[in-house]
Amino acid sequence: MSGFFRRIKNQEPVNTETSMGARAKAKAYEKTPDRFKNASSFQVRLRTGAVYITLTSAGVLINDITTVIMLAVTAAICAGEFYFILRNDAKLPNEAIGIVAAVCYPFSMWLWGLKGVAVVTFALLLVLLVWYTYWMRSRITDVCITLFGAMYTGLMLSGIIVIRQALAEPWGGLLVFLLLLSIWGNDAFAYIVGSKIGKHKLAPKTSPKKSWEGFIAGLIFSMIMWVAMSFVPGVQMPIWMALIFGLVCGGMEVLGDLVESRIKRNVGVKDSGTIMPGHGGLLDRCDSLFLASVTAAILLTMGGCLPNVIL
Repeated sequence: MSGFFRRIKNQEPVNTETSMGARAKAKAYEKTPDRFKNASSFQVRLRTGAVYITLTSAGVLINDITTVIMLAVTAAICAGEFYFILRNDAKLPNEAIGIVAAVCYPFSMWLWGLKGVAVVTFALLLVLLVWYTYWMRSRITDVCITLFGAMYTGLMLSGIIVIRQALAEPWGGLLVFLLLLSIWGNDAFAYIVGSKIGKHKLAPKTSPKKSWEGFIAGLIFSMIMWVAMSFVPGVQMPIWMALIFGLVCGGMEVLGDLVESRIKRNVGVKDSGTIMPGHGGLLDRCDSLFLASVTAAILLTMGGCLPNVIL
């Protein structure tokens, strides 16, 4: 008896959607080149990372508009994943309000500087208070989580706008690109060195795979990249200052990674999403970027390293 009639006899439901999805996947797999079939987890991670790095690099190097759009899209996706994580912990954040605010932060910084950011923050808080007042299921913790999610993603990423606009084209884009390389390289070198010789755990209860050996290797790479940043035309940053700034910013990158790991561990989820095969969610990929962006903007601004800071 065929499988179909056997299911009819046993009153088993026929999941048409699942069977159609399976056929679509099989069809796509047949057309996939042999060299891309049966990819290992490392190959999947490498290819996904290459696409992410290419798109992000193009966004920051082309012009201000592409940078703002790239940051806004990143903030929206990361905010959505953040709220998804917290909903697994029985929290009820307002995703719509939070995601809209996260998107508005980069645009407001680009158009009006810190004044625009202040307006967005006040508007966000005001809307959340109205929502809290009239929607009786909401709790004050939901208001705080919604506010934090928008600021954690959109506001912190806006530091990149400050850095890029402080230099004329194409140097602003190049400076941000080197900053991104310092962040990506920090993570990569920490992983490589830590997996090879790492023996002393950095934060065993929060991120068991991180080691002090990997942490130090990542800091060294970050410091080297900040020295390279000091040679970008228009940047006034002596070598000794670049080394200190690289050390501080590198530490903030690791802290940002640990913070997101702590959030996920509290809730009991492994990844923030599935948008990046081999990496998890975009929030998993950008966790180091949030603190590093605002830290770099503060260091470069307060250190007098940028000529045309618009605040």
